[in-house]
Amino acid sequence: MKCNYKVWLDSDDNEKIFGIGPLIILKKIDELGSLNKAALSMNMSYNKAFTTIKKIENKIGIKLLERYKGGASGGGSYITDEAKSITLKYEEFDRRVGEAINNIFNEIFN
Repeated sequence: MKCNYKVWLDSDDNEKIFGIGPLIILKKIDELGSLNKAALSMNMSYNKAFTTIKKIENKIGIKLLERYKGGASGGGSYITDEAKSITLKYEEFDRRVGEAINNIFNEIFN
């Protein structure tokens, strides 16, 4: 038997705004240099990925993505320093929550 969990961040009005999905989108954008390529790699529509990023930006008041128009090679996107910061903080938070949950689980069930 093992324990599973999901951790996400809600806004003050209890709306889910950040979790594993947005984390993966931002990491894929960082890796691939494009919101469109990130969405495709996740089998997600560009519109859904774009809407997800915009919703987070509006809720937390920081810009997560910079887009640029390209010439022959096309445009692209990169994540901002603020986006890098929130992804690192979320990953650390998720890791520590997981450790705490697993410690409690082992204490009770083992």
